[in-house]
Amino acid sequence: MSSVVLATAGYDHTIRFWEATSGICYRTLQFPDSQVNKLEITSDKTQIAAAGNSQIRVFDVNSNDPQPVNTFDGHTGNVTSVGFQKDSKWMFSGGEDGTVRVWDLRAPGCQRAYESRAAVNTVLLHPNQGELISGDQTGHIRVWDLTASACSCELVPEIGTAVRSLTVALDGTTIVAGNNHGTCYVWRMMRGASLTTHFEPLHKLRAHSGQILKCLISPDCQQLATTSSDKTVKLWNLDTFSLERTLMGHTRWVWDCVFSVDAAYLVTASSDATARLWDLSSGDAIRTYSGHHKALVCCALNDSAVDGREGDT
Repeated sequence: MSSVVLATAGYDHTIRFWEATSGICYRTLQFPDSQVNKLEITSDKTQIAAAGNSQIRVFDVNSNDPQPVNTFDGHTGNVTSVGFQKDSKWMFSGGEDGTVRVWDLRAPGCQRAYESRAAVNTVLLHPNQGELISGDQTGHIRVWDLTASACSCELVPEIGTAVRSLTVALDGTTIVAGNNHGTCYVWRMMRGASLTTHFEPLHKLRAHSGQILKCLISPDCQQLATTSSDKTVKLWNLDTFSLERTLMGHTRWVWDCVFSVDAAYLVTASSDATARLWDLSSGDAIRTYSGHHKALVCCALNDSAVDGREGDT
């Protein structure tokens, strides 16, 4: 089994797997029905989910089978977000149809659907594994309590400004929302006596001149990465919110990014049809992944240790 799983996808109807260090594409999967909007790899590196227009397909990472092992139907329109519970027992998604959905990977059909009343752009799972948090086109952020199966908290940082991306620190203390006006809102996440999450405003960061397309807190909770329609990626200190580095080199919108597990590297995906691997100590792009024929909008990386073996980027 590969110690590093790196995949990219977008508008050319393919998912490509890459050798991270050499930049060689070693496997291409066809996704004929639509573009691929999001990719997510399970924690054990055995499966990858690809979200497209109305469908989510799950593929086996370690076989050469070109067919998905499972297909999940239920959304209408684009599926904009997908992710897995930590033990890969279930999957969650969000879509332009205004729903946040929960899927049991061992059973057919959608187990739960929550109505957000506006197109959902981003969904994440709280590290406590008990809450989903969504951001939508009208600027609403909602916390969905999976035990109560209800919305337990709602806030609107900027009325009418779409929340494009949400990220939560692995220690569960901080959440960041990036919006269409290039602003990041930062909150401390507090747990009240009722054990429901509430948000304490911490900072408002004017991060980009263009739209923020992705914001992501590093695995060590030290940095915040933001990608934008202004073609740049920025790295911010999560304590001081000072700009530490601007990564320049992509020639079109930068849609997605993912950190290596040690937070030393970042992979980005862009409309310029390339993905890049950045050494964050120098700010240099040390590898370019070329082979896609159209815009890249998503990337996924899992280089974490499995069964005690360290991944190596």
